Amino acid sequence: MENIISLAKRRGFIYPGSELYGGLSGTWDYGPLGVELKNNIKQEWWRRFVRARSDVYGVDSAILMSSRVWEASGHVGNFSDPMIDCRKCKSRFRADALDIAKGCPQCGAKDFTDARPFNMMFKTNAGPVEDTASAVYLRPETAQGMFVNFKNVVDSFHPKLPFGIAQMGKAFRNEITPGNFIFRSREFEQMEIEYFVKEAEWERHFATWQSAMEEWLSFVGLAGKYSLREVPEGDRAHYSKRTIDIDFDFPFGREELYGLAYRTDFDLLNHSKASGHDLWYLDEETQEKIVPHVIEPTFGVDRTVLAVLVNAYAEEEVPSGDGAASDGRARDVRTVLKLPARLAPYTVAVFPLVQNKEQIAGRAREVYGLLKEWVAATWDGIGNIGKRYRRQDEIGTPWCVTVDYQSLEDDTVTIRDRDTMKQERLAVAELLGYIEKHIS
Repeated sequence: MENIISLAKRRGFIYPGSELYGGLSGTWDYGPLGVELKNNIKQEWWRRFVRARSDVYGVDSAILMSSRVWEASGHVGNFSDPMIDCRKCKSRFRADALDIAKGCPQCGAKDFTDARPFNMMFKTNAGPVEDTASAVYLRPETAQGMFVNFKNVVDSFHPKLPFGIAQMGKAFRNEITPGNFIFRSREFEQMEIEYFVKEAEWERHFATWQSAMEEWLSFVGLAGKYSLREVPEGDRAHYSKRTIDIDFDFPFGREELYGLAYRTDFDLLNHSKASGHDLWYLDEETQEKIVPHVIEPTFGVDRTVLAVLVNAYAEEEVPSGDGAASDGRARDVRTVLKLPARLAPYTVAVFPLVQNKEQIAGRAREVYGLLKEWVAATWDGIGNIGKRYRRQDEIGTPWCVTVDYQSLEDDTVTIRDRDTMKQERLAVAELLGYIEKHIS
């Protein structure tokens, strides 16, 4: 895990939050490459689950919502973790995540306070007066923004059941013990869908969404790298009648990556009662007014980034000079991120074989300009070719294109594959077709 954290900072993927001032626990900043990776994940998710479907409608609701939303949803009363303190060093921990018998992880003492509930919502005030009436919360989940817009979407678009509302966005939880890099932080992003169905059909739709989530896992390169866990009744959220967690083997242990929940009609009923507005749906076939039930697939953006990085990271022994293997040849160890091509921050890097030859550098710039119009391209002219390859391997760039002396004669270039390290000679006019063929 330390190697991944080190690479993430060194290569501009993820930095500690507020590092200039000593950091702020549980916060992280995405650097230039990290934001590209994260945005690629989000864009592919939106393309797959919203744009490619005719039954899902996207929204972007406000982070700040009426406090009555969180009272109705049960978060004010139920959204808490058990917290204990070490009496000796005053460190605080989640009681359900600590083996008390082993003692305090900080000082070793075995003298703890009794567990007490700690509400994880960040509370603030809207407006110039700080009183009960102005209290608002930073949303702890994106789901409620979709539930409170259920009637708006129905009135605007008149969708037929089943249909979904999707949202990507920030959520905030005042975690007692954030940790394990970006796995558990106080500010994070979610990709969620609230899929509204008839009660009698929830099991069928639950199974369909489970399959859709597993297809997504394959798309981001995690096929066969996860496990499904049925969450028992006592461990489920207060709104859930059935939940499946999709777990991933992180370096720090097997932990939840995604979740799939059957929320019944809990949210729409509660918001109907609390707001005084009927959130029913008119079934055009039976002319019956019903409150739909909800299937909720939840995808954590940051946890996806972490799982993708963990899965892609490799250290490999390769022949020196990036050539083919041969007996007795010196070997190096390269660090490589074998990211799926659609997710990699850069799709292709363009090199001039030498920087000080004006014709080669000029033609390389032209090739770079051609490619970046269509794919995420980067320019790299620092150091020798071997060092450039290693640098691009480490940030996950699938292909490297080199313009050399032969390029000036026949307008061909070499294209090198990140995973196999094999090189091919192609005409410049063939580059985009080659990349499009291999990226899909």
